[in-house]
Amino acid sequence: MKDDTILSVGIDLGTSTTQLILSRLTIKNFASAFSVPRINIAKKEVIFQSDIIFTPLATQTEIDAEAIKKFVADQYQKAGISKQDIQMGAVIITGETARKQNSSAVTHALSGYAGDFVVATAGPDLESIIAGKGAGTNVIAKKTRKNVVNMDIGGGTSNLGLFNDDDVLDTACFDIGGRLIKVTPETHEITYISPKVKQLIQELHLDIHEKTVATKERLQPIIDVLTQVLENSIGLGNKSPYFDLFVTNHALHPEYLVDGVTFSGGVADCLNEILPADEFRYGDIGVLLGHAVAQSEIFKQKTVYPSVETIRATVVGAGSHTTDVTGSTIAYTDGILPLRNLPILKIAKGDEGLEADDLATRISEKIKWYQVQNELNNVVLALVGKRSPTFSDIQRYAAGIVKGAQVLIDKHEPLIIMVHEDMAKALGHSLFAQLPDRYPFVCIDSVKVENGDYIDIGEPVAGGEVLPVIVKTLVFG
Repeated sequence: MKDDTILSVGIDLGTSTTQLILSRLTIKNFASAFSVPRINIAKKEVIFQSDIIFTPLATQTEIDAEAIKKFVADQYQKAGISKQDIQMGAVIITGETARKQNSSAVTHALSGYAGDFVVATAGPDLESIIAGKGAGTNVIAKKTRKNVVNMDIGGGTSNLGLFNDDDVLDTACFDIGGRLIKVTPETHEITYISPKVKQLIQELHLDIHEKTVATKERLQPIIDVLTQVLENSIGLGNKSPYFDLFVTNHALHPEYLVDGVTFSGGVADCLNEILPADEFRYGDIGVLLGHAVAQSEIFKQKTVYPSVETIRATVVGAGSHTTDVTGSTIAYTDGILPLRNLPILKIAKGDEGLEADDLATRISEKIKWYQVQNELNNVVLALVGKRSPTFSDIQRYAAGIVKGAQVLIDKHEPLIIMVHEDMAKALGHSLFAQLPDRYPFVCIDSVKVENGDYIDIGEPVAGGEVLPVIVKTLVFG
């Protein structure tokens, strides 16, 4: 098989900004002529980076879908390509934008712009993982063998993803960002204050409201609180009385120590700003917040590593398709295949050794990463597994999985398990015994996946002994 190239698009609709990148992926078969094809990305080139625009809103609660479509069409024209040239891609709607009433309608409107979008709306936990990978935090954590957190400080939210080796240990999100207060750049008049900041202003007894003229001194008490909460978020300093106010969904678990930090998001580009410049030139408090974070205890007490990307960290290059097969030790129930575009939830290696109840707790917590506005779609649970598991190991894994995935089982979502080691058939038998009668499930092994990947599982071939699997890796630009 000769090398092939694929053109892919990534579109990121964030709280503040919308952007697009085009990537050319070279696909290569690494297997010998006599073995099953193993197709991977040999090369990735970002061939076009769009303008970065403020995310167009029709109202405070609705995205302007037509303006988004026009932006995408204009960028394709600038890049000199037509939408027919694009074979695949991903669109991700993040931050405050994911909470807009018509976010799913916008994804649907864009679906004609690439062959196979693999992401729709990302909740705060999934966004934390994607931004951390885009910033290269997972690579730094693996290289340094330390716990490294990425702080993706955007317009409306700050997403934290804590990595160790290739594992995502934890995520968190706070309603802290550069556009919590919007300002007219020319006059410095405040045009918007987020509800949580309004509550903070009231509790601090500050005389700040829409139409107030913003100054650094006037806003400094707010900036100080936001910075203190960000310090607290990784275990630094005395806990702010406003910490819980700014938590979006949950904070990091306190038992995880943070050794190092990376930064991404629009505010990361303001960390090196030297004041006094025109601190309101972006029409918000991003410069002030970035400057305060750069002077904070985070830089004094933690190792801060440079990021691969800052404002573009969450732009996804595309869903690049890596085809694999799994066979011989699979277990599945009839009638539920094929399955498409399922996100991977990889359980950390350290969690796999826990007793069944503790393993179940970790699985249950991490399944919630994929929840958006209380809507939970199905996920694939991925494990490394054991090379030579004992009977009690298999029973422990199965009990932890069934109890931990109860929220999916209650919704009657098919239970999809992927194990790297060759133990799927034994685990499948144990799952069958512990699941409700005739419950749909698939348990397969020998396919390598990571958090942030998506998979398709095809219909059985070779007399039901083999399942084709397509792993779609989000390629970060």
